[in-house]
Formats: sequence, C-alpha cells, structure tokens
Amino acid sequence: MGFIRNDPFDPQTWTIPGDKSGNFKLEELSIKGKKFYSRGKRKLKRKIIADVVEALIGAFLITGGEKAALLFMDWVGIKVNFNKIPYERHFDVHPEKLVNVSLLESKLKYSFQDRSLLVEALTHGSYMLPEVPRCYQRLEFLGDSILDYLITRHLYNKYPGMTPGQLTDMRSASVNNNFYVRSSIKHGLHKHVLHTSQKLHKHIAITLDNFDKLSSSSAFGYESETSLPKVLGDVIESLGGAILVDSGYNKEVVWQSIRPLLEPLVTPQTLKLDPVRELNELCQKRSYVIQKAVSCDDGVTNYRMEVEADGVIHQYEYIGPALKDTAKKIACKEILNSLKEGELEGRQV
Repeated sequence: MGFIRNDPFDPQTWTIPGDKSGNFKLEELSIKGKKFYSRGKRKLKRKIIADVVEALIGAFLITGGEKAALLFMDWVGIKVNFNKIPYERHFDVHPEKLVNVSLLESKLKYSFQDRSLLVEALTHGSYMLPEVPRCYQRLEFLGDSILDYLITRHLYNKYPGMTPGQLTDMRSASVNNNFYVRSSIKHGLHKHVLHTSQKLHKHIAITLDNFDKLSSSSAFGYESETSLPKVLGDVIESLGGAILVDSGYNKEVVWQSIRPLLEPLVTPQTLKLDPVRELNELCQKRSYVIQKAVSCDDGVTNYRMEVEADGVIHQYEYIGPALKDTAKKIACKEILNSLKEGELEGRQV
C-alpha cells in the first residue's frame, strides 16, 4: 500500500531516497512480528486498494498474458484452483433428433466434437424430457463471463484513447440482454430453442412481429420499449459457453464464432447512453429534482415520473404491460426528450 499515490506530488514533503540528514523522524512499527519504519500515516479507502489490485491484474494480463496475471493473483493471495474438471452429460438420444446440428454449426462457423453441448445450450427449463436432463443455465453462466471478458478486451485494445468511463459505457451497450436478443433473432436462433412454454411462445411471436421496428430504433437495446424474451439473449451466452467447453476452453475460438453474430459492435459514433443513467447524471449535475411513483396491478405497470428543471415541470406517465425496469427506461427517455426540447425552445427565444 505504500506505493499507492492518492495525493498530488508535493516537492516540499518529498524525501530524497537514502537521505541521512536527520531532518525527519521514522516511527518504528511492528506488524505481525515484523519491524517497519514509517515517516507518517495516511488513510486509504478499501475501494482504492481494491481498484489498484484490479489495475495491477490488468497490467500483468496486458504485458504478460493470462498466466502472468494468474501468477500475480496467486502471489497477492487470490488463490484460484484451475484444475480442469470433466464436463459430464448423459444423453440417451442423438442430438440430430432434437436440433438441426448442421445448420447451427454453419451459423456458428464451428463444428462440435460433443454435439450434446449444442442441445444443452438451446434447451429451456420448460423442456422437461428424460433424455435431456439439463437446461442451458450452466452454460449461460459460463458464456456470460467469457463474452464479458472478450468484449471488454476487444474494446480496450481497439480504442486505446478512450477514458475508463467511455469504455464502461461501450461495454454496457455491448454486453446486455436486449442486444443479445436482437442478435439472436437476426440470425434465426429463436427457431432452434427447445421449450414447451406457451407464454414464451407468445412472447417470442410478439417480439418477432415488432422486430423491424425494434431494429430500426436502436442497435444496442437501450431504446427498446417492450420487454424482450430474455431466453433469446441467454442462448447467445449459452452457445458461447458450449463452444468454450467443447473447444477445450479456447477463448479465441469462442470469439471467432460468436463475434459475427454480434456485428456490428458498438463504436464511439453509434454509442447511446442508457436513458436511466443519462437522466440521473443530468439531474445530479444541474440539481434537478426527480420524483417518481410506480405500481403494478394484474400485469399492468403504471410508472409516473416528474422532473423539476429551473422551475419547469417535465412529466410523463406510462401505463402498459411492460415490466417495471422497461417502464422506467421509457419514462426516462421521454423526460430527456422533453428537457432537450425545452432547451431548444429556450435558445430560439
């Protein structure tokens, strides 16, 4: 922790290394039986220390690769056991009888050694058959992590001039379920999901009917005004997890296969901020007052939002079938539009 700099450099408090003039005192400290000598004390927040550890892991990863990063983590006490455990499945039927293996492998540009992984990656929890004992959730968990890492690495390397905040915004736009849902539908993966849920079937049908409108409104999911079927985004992640396991945990193979499904990826020119975050940051910056009220009754969401900006009230009320988070997003987007229109009118006057 002594190497962490959380204050600007001050020449007046700097001590020349090896100075023996005696112009300063050293305090002898005993920590865990070891002697240390300190010239002073300072307070560091836990988050600062944690951030520095994460930054050092990133530095080792960039300069020395994953092995170097893992060795550093082990050295600082973050012990992770990476012994490979066999991923066992027991399928009593041929995968070709459940999914169109050849078509899916063509879409993914990847040939599975164990095709039962492909079946598992496309099996919804409602598809309860003895011969398919496991749904996609475990592979989704794995794929979620690996795609987050791969997309983050891609953005970091491609845009070296971006600030941490900009990189975070770009990653959020690229790693979200609505964006994955659009990618899934665009490449026809919704046709291959194994499920027996009438509710899900209806939800997918409604989404498909509005897909052209959804696609034209936004490329990355923040402006969707309907709740999209989460399962369609999940299968992008579960397929990534399936390819990772099948390829012997080769991340580059996963990226080569999944990246074409996600194109076009976000760029600084196409980036749109999450309206909820954008409104909160704007109100915080300008000291605007936000008031909101929400209720859900019998599948109908009522979300009312009001923002007082420089004495002017901007309000919007959503009443409809959307989930609470989607209703909030719609309300924030409408309030933002109202605020921007008000600013434009003010300039014209």
